Amino acid sequence: MGALGAGRLLLGAVSCTVFLAVNSLYSSSDDVIELTPTNFNKEVLQSASLWLVEFYAPWCGHCQRLTPEWKKAATALKGVVKVGAVDADKHQSLGGQYGVKGFPTIKIFGANKNKAEDYQGGRTSEAIVDAALSATRSMVKERLSGRSGGYSSGKQSSRESGDTDKKDVVELTDDTFDKNVVNSDDVWLVEFYAPWCGHCKNLEPEWAAAATEVKEQTKGKVKLAAVDATVNQMLTGRYGIRGFPTIKIFQKGEDPVDYDGGRTRADIVTRALDLFSDNAPPPELLEVINADILKSTCEAHQLCIIAVLPHILDTGASGRNSYLEVMLKMAEKYKKKMWGWLWTEAGAQSDLESSLGIGGFGYPAMAAVNARKMKFALLKGSFSEQGINEFLRELSVGRGSTAPVAGGAFPKINTVEPWDGKDGELPVEDDIDLSDVDLDDWEKDEFRKKTYIHDTCCCYFIQVFEDCI
Repeated sequence: MGALGAGRLLLGAVSCTVFLAVNSLYSSSDDVIELTPTNFNKEVLQSASLWLVEFYAPWCGHCQRLTPEWKKAATALKGVVKVGAVDADKHQSLGGQYGVKGFPTIKIFGANKNKAEDYQGGRTSEAIVDAALSATRSMVKERLSGRSGGYSSGKQSSRESGDTDKKDVVELTDDTFDKNVVNSDDVWLVEFYAPWCGHCKNLEPEWAAAATEVKEQTKGKVKLAAVDATVNQMLTGRYGIRGFPTIKIFQKGEDPVDYDGGRTRADIVTRALDLFSDNAPPPELLEVINADILKSTCEAHQLCIIAVLPHILDTGASGRNSYLEVMLKMAEKYKKKMWGWLWTEAGAQSDLESSLGIGGFGYPAMAAVNARKMKFALLKGSFSEQGINEFLRELSVGRGSTAPVAGGAFPKINTVEPWDGKDGELPVEDDIDLSDVDLDDWEKDEFRKKTYIHDTCCCYFIQVFEDCI
């Protein structure tokens, strides 16, 4: 064999080795179960177990970095939660079925296998295990309460049966459409369906679940609706509906546009929240002046961002306003996250500071609190746009160290007066009242003291002088 032939053979061997290595993220010796279109239905959808499934591509760098953590999580959860992996690059039909558009995508298949939940947590084995155990607890509680959470496409459609699961989906007709949608200030996502359409039936439970979640998170400012296109022919013709289901987005003053996102609850909710946040004002920045403000803000949001600003005597109004301005800019930047934003003055809520480990590092300080888990993360960088942005960006992707809130609950919150927007004033000291003092007597006493001292000194010097003589 010539040198060229040997070189080709060597190159071929190297290429083959690299190809095999890239395509072997998991092996039969791992506790991660390889899933394919052939075994997915039996292993996952027909299983009573809770599954965590990673959709990956072998060439994806993020997937390769996740692999050792995914394996560790699978081993830790063995016998408790099933952990699987789908090569979505090879099995694109399976990835497409679940709306996979990026890698790695992780989904949780709980009691209702037709409603897979997107995993949004950290990419460490610890975070993955925590999420799996939390989902398992929720599934067990549902079973304990008698709610299986299951859905069978063989059952009568909820549109036909009047099932209350679709209570937050607004049913529209030719007569009610313009009044509710066209003349509304709200954002509408409208599904045009046909009762006999299989894809429409598959979408129905996802649409209903998304409608409830979107209503709660947007306070009713984004609505999900449904139109039976086989009955309401006027609307079908007006909007050129030719296939089912067709979803269109309606916003006041704009032409309707087609929704081209995924068909899962999570996909629909994400798009709805994006539409809401594009035009929504930034969240309010509230001062913690009583327990109700802290409780309502933190319990209503996934995270609440709490800043402890220096005392007003240390910064004055201009200094405090500059800190508040930074927070408002960050609230605007991260408004799609729908976090709560709070602030308090140093020392005003000392128990809260202690429970969040604030105070020892100086002011201003900031903590992000998850009230559901009673955990928090502290800002370690500078209290600036750049420092806070880096802190919040890490939190938004599930990174950053957290600690439990001391005592496992918020401490007692003092009721204080809200800041009036002005500079602070030093406390006024009481004047000494001299009205009862007789100054004449005081002056006489002072004269006697001076005379006594003078006479004593004179006697002393005379005595010394005589001794010398």
